[in-house]
Amino acid sequence: MTAHNHSHDSHDHSHSHSHDHHSHGLGNEKRVMFAMWLTGGFMVLEAAGGILSGSLALLADAGHMLTDTGALMLAFIATRLARRPADAARSYGYARAEILAAFANGIVMLGVVAWIVVEAVGRIMEPAPVLGVPMLAIAAAGLLVNIIAFKLLHGGEDNLNMRGAALHVMGDLLGSVAAITAALIIMGTGYTIADPILSVFVALLILRSAIGITKESAHILMEGSPEGAGGETIAEDLMGNVPGVCNVHHVHAWSLGTGRAVATLHAQLTPGTDAGKALGDIKGRLASEFGIGHATVQIEEEDCPDHEHASER
Repeated sequence: MTAHNHSHDSHDHSHSHSHDHHSHGLGNEKRVMFAMWLTGGFMVLEAAGGILSGSLALLADAGHMLTDTGALMLAFIATRLARRPADAARSYGYARAEILAAFANGIVMLGVVAWIVVEAVGRIMEPAPVLGVPMLAIAAAGLLVNIIAFKLLHGGEDNLNMRGAALHVMGDLLGSVAAITAALIIMGTGYTIADPILSVFVALLILRSAIGITKESAHILMEGSPEGAGGETIAEDLMGNVPGVCNVHHVHAWSLGTGRAVATLHAQLTPGTDAGKALGDIKGRLASEFGIGHATVQIEEEDCPDHEHASER
């Protein structure tokens, strides 16, 4: 005989969680909105300054700030969507909106890196005149704007969407530092080649983080297992630590969004084991050991097979 026992989070827990998420979402929403207006406003000034001074570093940073404004707008929309409750069409809610935004931000950043490198190579081969003084003034103002925007985003709730938005602003911040350094070199030595060389340096710094954000969000979108919570790992842990559980199989674990891991599994019990207690113990172990707050568990009260048990993904 097979008993179908499905575990779900209690109503009170779900309500409390959604309330907490709602309040965090409001904080993130305001932070992203302020950073978006700040970045978008300065981007116009920086683009004009880049054209006036002939600086690729400024133009690259202005182009970066343009993508940032779009990325922050995307993050703002995603944060609003993530606060919406589950409905008939989306029973898990809208948490994935933040992951989609993070993935889009990562892809756009990779494109920005490629554009900066291509432009810089052209400038290195054919150096162009650069006006150091206006470049320095605009880059210094840009640094101040980016520091404010980064502090706004970095102080928000930690999730992949906010990290993706903060990554864009961090790229801008590094771009401003590079532009200031290039301007000082040009003013001191006249070597305009410093401008494209430092642009490439910034692009390489951005590249590593952009790849990380893209890979992590793609892993979640592809229903990949949360870190340290693979099917075999969960099965072995439950069989070794939950009394009466002799076999665990059909284990699937994935994430709805940052810090929102879920799982489904089948568990076989030794004869005489209290199914209700085993179910509670399994849920408790999943939450404490793997951070899985929502689990659907099917208890099978058949005799366990004699062979060595392994999980099936």
